[in-house]
Amino acid sequence: MKFGVIVFPGSNCDRDVRWVTEGILQQPTRMVWHQESDLSDLDAIVVPGGFSYGDYLRCGAIAQFSPAMQATVEAAKAGKLVLGICNGFQILTEIGLLPGALTRNQNLHFVCDRVNIQLEGNGSPWVKGYKPGTVLTLPIAHGEGRYQADEETLKALEGSGQVLFRYVPGDGSGGNWTNPNGSLNDIAGICNRSGNVVGMMPHPERAAETATGGTDGLAMFEGVLKALAITG
Repeated sequence: MKFGVIVFPGSNCDRDVRWVTEGILQQPTRMVWHQESDLSDLDAIVVPGGFSYGDYLRCGAIAQFSPAMQATVEAAKAGKLVLGICNGFQILTEIGLLPGALTRNQNLHFVCDRVNIQLEGNGSPWVKGYKPGTVLTLPIAHGEGRYQADEETLKALEGSGQVLFRYVPGDGSGGNWTNPNGSLNDIAGICNRSGNVVGMMPHPERAAETATGGTDGLAMFEGVLKALAITG
């Protein structure tokens, strides 16, 4: 399986992703400069965290027009796997691969911490490495992570199992007080209807080995390898 990691001016988590896919999991990984338009050699595309184009205008507003993201849209339509992490999630909503929008945190402050999220559904290859209901502890680092959508969109997401991750206390019992940014319905990550496109604010690539404080995020990448091995 070959991964591609999109690199924008301002990306700062691209090499973290590469270390997981290539360094830990020993999978071929190509760093894709934002001006490239041919992604045909890739099986999975990761849009990493950071500050693409300096987050001018708003997060992801400029990145959506890059040749690499236009090619990512076509790859997603063809069924290839796409994962957007933090700024990558923001970009995926801007370009229309995922519904809704990521806006300023409710307290208007940048938040850098660890949060607990619970896997709500398993309708995507990206989460096949976890059992439904699993609670993960992952890092976050964002100023615009408040997920918002209109009532109809939220109802559709909830009804079709597209809400993959939700902020929860460590025991998984729920509660808005654990929500770090004010996201509606405590949403931390969603997928499209097909399940091949996923966006999430927490960083699984920063929790993939014990040296970084935990390995809860590693199964995001291990699981997708197993899922493709089964269906490939």
